[in-house]
Formats: sequence, C-alpha cells, structure tokens
Amino acid sequence: MKVATEVTNETPADDRMARIAGAIGEPARARMLCCLMDGHARTATELATVGGISASTASTHLAKLKAQGLIDAFAQGKHRYFRLGGADVSRALEALLVVAGTPRPAFTPSTPSRLRAARTCYDHMAGELAVALHDHLLDQKWLKDSSDGYALTARGEAQLQAWGLDTQAARAARRRFACPCMDWSERRPHLAGALGAAMLQLALQRKWVQQDLDTRGLQLTAKGGAAFKAFGVVLAA
Repeated sequence: MKVATEVTNETPADDRMARIAGAIGEPARARMLCCLMDGHARTATELATVGGISASTASTHLAKLKAQGLIDAFAQGKHRYFRLGGADVSRALEALLVVAGTPRPAFTPSTPSRLRAARTCYDHMAGELAVALHDHLLDQKWLKDSSDGYALTARGEAQLQAWGLDTQAARAARRRFACPCMDWSERRPHLAGALGAAMLQLALQRKWVQQDLDTRGLQLTAKGGAAFKAFGVVLAA
C-alpha cells in the first residue's frame, strides 16, 4: 500500500495521527515543543539551544513541526518567532506529559526585574503590565481580531472612553489602529499601534506610571495600581 506524501483532507485520520506522532517523537523536537508549552514565543536560536542542536538542524526540525501544524511562525522586526499551533496542540502535549509523568516546564526570563515589570516599547507599553492589559482587553472581548490586527468592539469602545481614552483620536492617526507586538521579556503579545500609544500617554498624563530618566523602565505608581485594578487588570504578585 502506497502512503500519501502530503496530508490532505482525504488523508485517513490514523495516518495523520502517525505523522504528528512522528514529528513529536524526535527528542530535540519534543524538547522544543515542551519549551513552548508555557505560551511564550521563542526564536529558532533559543529553540536550538533547548533542543541541544545546531541552528541549521533546528531549522529543519522547526519546518517539520510547522508542516504538521504543531507550531506557528511569525516575523517581528529582525526576529522570527515560533509558538505552539494552538490550544489543541497544548492540550495534546499536556496529556502526553501526564502519561510520561513529566512536570510542565516553567518559563524563566532573563530580563532585569525592573524592566520586566513595565517599560516602553517604542511609543507603547511593554512588560508584565502591558501583557496583562492586552490579555484583559481580549478576555473581556473589548478587542477582536481584524484584517489589520485588532478592532474595538462596541463594548470596548465604551469602556475605554469611560476610562478616559480618546479612541476617536487614536483611530484618526495615520497608522495601524491596534495590533499585537511580541513582548521581549514575556514572549507574549502586548498592545501596539495608535491605541497602544494612546494608552501609554493616558497612563503618563494620569501619573499611573512614571518614566525613568535613563532607561525605558516605567514605574507603576500607587495611583496607577489602583486604576488598573479598578479597570480589571490583574497583575501577578
């Protein structure tokens, strides 16, 4: 019996499962996938280190994982990042780790804690605070996916305006309105675009954050902590 070389909708489920299992079943690729289970994106160089392999070998492995839909790849600036292909992939890997009796790996960032908490990224906020804000906007369905990044829902528009943000001015800016930007330290998205820039300016004007004089660091004030908490943004202890 001749086995199909490409996976299509007509490919039997058991054959497709075997191909996916084969992609997972190589030790270096398995280590890469486990590393990505924490939801943080990583570069090919970082994943090569995790897999204990060369950069060229890592590229081949990553191509195989991507071909099976186990990972996604996207470019930002000069970097190309990789992340798991979705929640179904994460759940499948989690189940395999349960069978294997292996604990889920933890992400340990190397960014200085002062910059990791909050900082600027060009003209918008980055760090733990910005990632938490981004996640909150999506969880509350105040933001939705659009062809150019994100769009505000009617509820989101009302909530942000009540918060004091001029959404119309942000929308009138000659640039992308809102889009995800991969966070350097958290390796998860924060909010960029005109809306992200407007949020930073609002936070600075209201003295919710104060900018360091000599770094990109932002210091969350007591007033800002209360404002973000009231808005529903929960920060890690």
